[in-house]
Amino acid sequence: MSFFPSRTVAIYMARLFLTRTFAILFALVLVLQALDLLSESGDILSVPGNGQAQILTYVSLRAPQIIARFLPFSVLLGTILTLITMNQNSEIIALKAAGLSAHQVLAPLIVASLGVAGVSFVFNERIVTRATATLTQWEKVDYGVMPFDRGDRSNVWVRDGDDLIQVDQIKGRGDQALLGGVTLYDRAGGNLQSIVRAPRGRRDGDGWQIAPATRFEVATGKLSQIGAVVIGRGVRPDQFTLASVDPDSLPFDQLESAIDDLAESGRPTKALDGALWHKLSGPLSSILMPLLGAVAAFGIARSGKLFVRAVIGMALGFAYFVADNFALAMGNLGAYPPFLAAWAPFLLFFLIGEAVLFRTEE
Repeated sequence: MSFFPSRTVAIYMARLFLTRTFAILFALVLVLQALDLLSESGDILSVPGNGQAQILTYVSLRAPQIIARFLPFSVLLGTILTLITMNQNSEIIALKAAGLSAHQVLAPLIVASLGVAGVSFVFNERIVTRATATLTQWEKVDYGVMPFDRGDRSNVWVRDGDDLIQVDQIKGRGDQALLGGVTLYDRAGGNLQSIVRAPRGRRDGDGWQIAPATRFEVATGKLSQIGAVVIGRGVRPDQFTLASVDPDSLPFDQLESAIDDLAESGRPTKALDGALWHKLSGPLSSILMPLLGAVAAFGIARSGKLFVRAVIGMALGFAYFVADNFALAMGNLGAYPPFLAAWAPFLLFFLIGEAVLFRTEE
């Protein structure tokens, strides 16, 4: 009745699995980062003053995204490679001859993948979100001057009656929000009257004080210094801070807080709800991979069907990723409820993996 009848075998299988998984991940990241760098290095180096330091900065920001995306693929391939090797060496047959069930054979891999899922979640929350936020802002300025704060919102547009307000970056939330690079397009009846620009702005009563401001009159072509001026009376802070919420750039707690703020202001949040749930279901997909790749573990190697079993295992794993992306897309369109969009593929392929395992081995 013990789930791990042999501690030695459990450690041995977990070590094989983790070694192969991270070796495959390293190889994938190395190749994909090189290919990505070939396509982006020209744009980075085309900016005056950019050199090797900026190339290394780009690699440090892009590599975490590649790791996060391809870690589940590496777990799948590591599972199949581990189980094929053990099958060819008759180690699986020896374990089953000793009385272990198929689930007991897979138990060390599932527990190890649970640890990988935990590491993946922490890595996504602490590193990937920050790297994504910084890289997104850097790409918006065409790899020019790096943003002054990596977690701030950028390039936000807000409508104030006929007027349009564009802000390069926003730091902070609520009444403490600070605006950087403010441009007011003063319009009347759909016609542009003047353009007011200022390097910074802050909350002032029910409006926003920007300074030192300049006004360009469209009709006369005159540019004048107007000092401090209050604009956007009636424009709430959340209209700036929640104008563009990127779920990939926010950790779980901050995204949950942003969703609450959006809900209080009566704005739609279904797409963000799905992304919030996927921050949990995404890393947990690593737990599915040993179950989906388990078909490669069993069967007699001399039967000549080992390769076919490995292909079936890979097909099941890749089918999960296709279904996961499809469900997220349907959730973003509002066709699926957010919880269903994030968790339905996980639950569906868990049942499929269990059905295949019971049908063939148990």
